[in-house]
Amino acid sequence: MTLVHGEVDEVNHGERSGGEHLPEEQHGRADGCDGGTARPVGPWATLTDCKEVLVVVHSMVYGQRLHDIYPLLAADLRVHVQFTVAPHAFNGGAAAHVRRLGGTVLPWAEAVRREFDLVLAAGSQGLERLRGPLVRLPHGAGHIKLSPAGAGAGRTVAGLGPEYVTWRGRLVPAAYALAHEDERAELVRGCPEALPITEVVGDGCYDRIAAALPARERYRAALGLRPGERLVLVCSTWGSGSLFTRLDAVLPRLAAELPRHGYRTALLVHPNVAAAHSPWAVRSWATATARGAVTVLAPEEDWRPLLVAADFVIGDHGSVTLYGTMTGAPILLAEYPHRDVNPRSPGALLARTAPALSPSHPLTAQLGYAAEQYRREEYAAIAARITSRPGAFDRRMRRLLYRVLGLGEPAHLPEPPALPLPAPLWPGGDEVARAGRASLDGGAGRAGREDG
Repeated sequence: MTLVHGEVDEVNHGERSGGEHLPEEQHGRADGCDGGTARPVGPWATLTDCKEVLVVVHSMVYGQRLHDIYPLLAADLRVHVQFTVAPHAFNGGAAAHVRRLGGTVLPWAEAVRREFDLVLAAGSQGLERLRGPLVRLPHGAGHIKLSPAGAGAGRTVAGLGPEYVTWRGRLVPAAYALAHEDERAELVRGCPEALPITEVVGDGCYDRIAAALPARERYRAALGLRPGERLVLVCSTWGSGSLFTRLDAVLPRLAAELPRHGYRTALLVHPNVAAAHSPWAVRSWATATARGAVTVLAPEEDWRPLLVAADFVIGDHGSVTLYGTMTGAPILLAEYPHRDVNPRSPGALLARTAPALSPSHPLTAQLGYAAEQYRREEYAAIAARITSRPGAFDRRMRRLLYRVLGLGEPAHLPEPPALPLPAPLWPGGDEVARAGRASLDGGAGRAGREDG
């Protein structure tokens, strides 16, 4: 499962600037849901007085972003959670993601006819067709990217412009859960009419990573890394300004210049790339380009354990690179499309701080330079721009959800699960991995809680 990679929902969010709804064949379909299993109704249902919650999965990334919310509702018999896959240009793999969860899947055509007590989504496309109060979340960190529509001053911050939260002049969400107070300031610029529905709840992905960092060695052992081995994590977002467009320049250098002994390299590619080109194509391109020297993660893999374990991050303007500022790993930027990045975002601050990968100097020397120049306090200041409620996401998000549902919260604090240990990625690390798993029996620790 990969969690956050900063996807921009405006690729096809279902409306033009004039508010005209795009035909479904132009912006993708609700793939794989025609055979979904609906909940029994009438006399066939065992629990008949539940609040009905619909989770809208536009793409694999959106579904993964919502994953941190499920434990907040899962144990409450008063709440019944169902899923649907909405039309989206990158919804390939979304239906498989929902099926892996084992939840009830409603076909999109049925979902738009039903009434719900709560709708959850991390995207915007098609939500105006659903019936029920919508709680909208961001689908990445830092609201880094600008919308592609228009140019110059006409561009908005992705996710925070009127095209993402309004439909024909009316607000679509009942509440918009944000991670940082800075995002409210962006709404003042881009969509001030949405300010009354915003609530700053923090960032669940940030909190999970922060809780796992004290157990870093356990995650490294679980991956199969041996003591002293260095993990270089290469991460790419999607689109024309991503690191993936330079894969044929970056990966051959990793294969040729990094010593085979003492280094491991893993490549994480935004699932949108696989949704557009197929997982087979992504793996084939990467494997051939790197001559087998780089481990390629599948789009459904959880990238967070690798980020926790990484010694170096080579990235771009995606969310994973930004989350890397939490970890203490030196960062090199291989690609950064400044014209497409929100200049006030923490991603832009990272671009002004992290060194840029040079094509003309030895790679090992550049990694050494990045480590030598690394100043923890500078990157901690960037990471602090991801959330203004560190450690508080579960408590604040649950409070919001139950307020919209009209229910009292369960009489205990939320108990989020620890970030799971990954399966081993490298041969010969089985004994190390087993030792790491055994050492995690007591839990990976928890992020500090802010009562908020």
